[in-house]
Amino acid sequence: MPIQEYILARGAKGRERLRILARVLRDGTVPLLEKVGIPVGAACLDAGCGGGDVSVLLAQRVGAAGRVIGIDQDASVIAIAAEEGAAAGLAQLSFRTQSVFDLAPDEGFDVLYSRFLLTHLPERERALQCMLGAVKPGGLLIFEDIDFAGHFCRPARPAMDEYMRLYVETSRRHGGDPYFGQKLPLFLATGGLADVQVRISQPAALDGEAKVINGLTMEGIGPRAVAAGLTTAAEVQRIADDLYDAAADPTVFMSIVRVVQAWGRKPS
Repeated sequence: MPIQEYILARGAKGRERLRILARVLRDGTVPLLEKVGIPVGAACLDAGCGGGDVSVLLAQRVGAAGRVIGIDQDASVIAIAAEEGAAAGLAQLSFRTQSVFDLAPDEGFDVLYSRFLLTHLPERERALQCMLGAVKPGGLLIFEDIDFAGHFCRPARPAMDEYMRLYVETSRRHGGDPYFGQKLPLFLATGGLADVQVRISQPAALDGEAKVINGLTMEGIGPRAVAAGLTTAAEVQRIADDLYDAAADPTVFMSIVRVVQAWGRKPS
């Protein structure tokens, strides 16, 4: 996937959105990592790491005897992640600007983790084979991905429907699949992973950052949606503002995307 196909904001602005998103998703991702078990001393790859928030979680689990490498195509966000990783004092953590399609087949990782990457990739099957190739036989592969159909807002607000429509259309125009989470478990099982297991996680709230994500994401896809001729900049801001108003209203119960978590092992 050329980086131009990624539909959300990149760089420093994108990093701040990812930081908030990581906090919102933490209560789903941490139990997932605990359930699958990240061995102390393991070599881990965080594929499509963004700001490196999960890379840090992995580094804390593998300890000083392990190593974690976060990769992402966005050099600007990788530079921020590397700076923050160094400040955290985690010598076992490093980052590099790289596509999953450029992974070497003999990387020898014990664990590969990837969140919200496959949904954006037109060549998902090839990406999975590249990731499988980077993992040792018997190694663990862990994925989280989105099912955009899972959103809800009660009482209903037209802005949520408009946001969902624009995200779905923008994603599809760039080769993505906004409903890919629904397909993830079978995709892994037919793609070569053994003993595939699955869980569902979905943040929802009456207040707090979980409700803010939808407005941030609407603004994040805005330039792509406008460039695709799907809407105008004024409409993007109107929808985002209404979503922020809903986020500030404690009588509105709002979710973010449904998150499908699936994992399995590379056959020995």
